[in-house]
Amino acid sequence: MIKNYYCVSVLFIVLIVCAVIAEAAPDQEHMKGGEQSAAKSQQSDTIKKSLSEKLSVTHHKIKANGRALKYSATAGYLQINDESDKPRVHLFFVAYEKKAKGDRSRRPIAFVFNGGPGASSVFLHFGAIGPKRVLMDGEGTSLPAETNLVNNEYTWLDFTDLVFIDPVGTGYSRAAQGVDAKQFYAVEEDVKLMGEFVRLYTTRYKRWLSPKFIIGESYGSTRAASLAGYVKNTFNMNLNGLVLISPALNFQTIKFNAGNDLPYILCVPSYTAAAWYHKKLSSELQHDFKKSMHDAEAWAQSTYCSALVKGDRLSAAERKNIIETLAQFTGLAQSNIENNNLRINAP
Repeated sequence: MIKNYYCVSVLFIVLIVCAVIAEAAPDQEHMKGGEQSAAKSQQSDTIKKSLSEKLSVTHHKIKANGRALKYSATAGYLQINDESDKPRVHLFFVAYEKKAKGDRSRRPIAFVFNGGPGASSVFLHFGAIGPKRVLMDGEGTSLPAETNLVNNEYTWLDFTDLVFIDPVGTGYSRAAQGVDAKQFYAVEEDVKLMGEFVRLYTTRYKRWLSPKFIIGESYGSTRAASLAGYVKNTFNMNLNGLVLISPALNFQTIKFNAGNDLPYILCVPSYTAAAWYHKKLSSELQHDFKKSMHDAEAWAQSTYCSALVKGDRLSAAERKNIIETLAQFTGLAQSNIENNNLRINAP
């Protein structure tokens, strides 16, 4: 069952829904002999390039925040070229623009991606902020037999246009023919490609005057932080803000490794929130959620942190107290905490 964590956002479980990119044949002139053959060869190259950026545009209407919301959906590719103008990658994206009166260039726009780092943008797309979401049961614990998309009444499209980007090797984004994709699977190169996408999209769709935001989840928060500096220093593009969802900026906080006690300390309030949600706390802690969260955080940062630092120097009485208190804040059995040497791994 999905738990409402205090310091970590709920992991969204979704199925990939794709846009079908249709192929269209160009007009051809009648030619003779070698001229006709050469023209066909040249035209074939033109077709391949045009297909790499062919777009599918549809129009929709839903209800969000209690009112009608009309929008357009654009699915397709942006081709990123190298210095000699040869294709390097084809980045797939899905963009949503709210239909509204006024100057389009003044409306906020947000570029969105998940983490992984090998993850497409599908999780935030259909699990959180897009205009459509995957239908789940009341507690979000399982998908129905037939997965359906429903209107997302909480979509962020109500207050900002959204552009969901798939990094190279995820979703439908791929390296160009003959280009080794491995070169893009590194922090700096990844940021450069995302930066080039943002620059190219902003220029092509005339959004330089729009307030611009970057939304990143998990490793995507690391990408977002790096990307903000990159577009500023490289393109003189000033972002208006970053939105970091379940950020992974300090990997020491999420690595439950021997000798690294930081995540065990930081996650105690999350366990308390999950236990409260599932009514596993004592009646006293269950009664006042905010107070219980405050107490769990304060205890974890002081008494629990000190106890883990002491390690085997803990007295029997101190160890017993830690086990009992941690059991109270998490709803876990004391034997479970004892057997795991006072440390609870994230599920």
